[in-house]
Amino acid sequence: MNTLAPGLLQQLRERLPELPDAQSSVVRAVLEDPRAAVAATVEQLAQQAQVSMPTIVRTCRSFGYESVREFMVALAQDLAVSGSYLHRSVLPDDAAQDVSSKIIHAAVSSLTELGRRIDAEMIDRVADRLAQAQRIDCYSVGAASTFMANELQSRLFRLGRTANAIFDAHQQLVSASTLGPQGVAFVISHVGRMPYTLEAAKFARSQGATVVALTQPDTPLAGIADLVLAVSVPQDAIMRVGTEAYLAHLVVIEILMVRLAQKLGPQVARGLQQFKALLHKHGFDSAEYSGARDSAEEDGARD
Repeated sequence: MNTLAPGLLQQLRERLPELPDAQSSVVRAVLEDPRAAVAATVEQLAQQAQVSMPTIVRTCRSFGYESVREFMVALAQDLAVSGSYLHRSVLPDDAAQDVSSKIIHAAVSSLTELGRRIDAEMIDRVADRLAQAQRIDCYSVGAASTFMANELQSRLFRLGRTANAIFDAHQQLVSASTLGPQGVAFVISHVGRMPYTLEAAKFARSQGATVVALTQPDTPLAGIADLVLAVSVPQDAIMRVGTEAYLAHLVVIEILMVRLAQKLGPQVARGLQQFKALLHKHGFDSAEYSGARDSAEEDGARD
């Protein structure tokens, strides 16, 4: 077994240009997201690198490791010693181009994995429930989840749904006590463990409301909810909810809202077009404010 485990990441970078094409694909996949590579199976890593599983084995042996397991143990040890606390894929001595490339590729990789794992049937079940609900209250806790809840409420509002975004613990309990069987408590929490939000979700369910959770799989919140939109991304090096979780949540909300609009029918599309025209007329969401132009023309006519 190779005894230079602490230098494995550096070895991978240094030897990358000289490796055969298939093995270089494996090394690039590992360097793109070393922490994810440690947790991946041989089959998953082969799929990501678009090579065969025997190629993974050959690549590990070319660096002096008899098995993939030994290689991954060494990689994990190296990450523990030299890994960056800035981002899971970035090393302390990376140049600006490397930082940009690694962060973008890590985000793309997370979204690609989300696409593989997303439960389309669950999206449909949630969309059906939102289409039927008399009121939808979006619960959140913390900066990231509150941003998502506000975005969800805004999107629901534009689709003509009665919706509120609530982050206050007291107000969440008030909401939970008044939703009833025709209501939906849509709880957004990536961490899925905040006690007062869990209490509100439990109470809403006890009153007959449907509890929908946008969270990681296997969290306490997921265990409480009637319907779970599971989002799993690699852990961020600094924040409990990092950029990749932000992006994944926004993509799930986008998919859900488009599916909901389809179920609500063509009148929703017409309403969205009218709404867009109204915003444009009053200078919102547009590069040019027609009202200001009209006022200027009127002033010119008076002159």
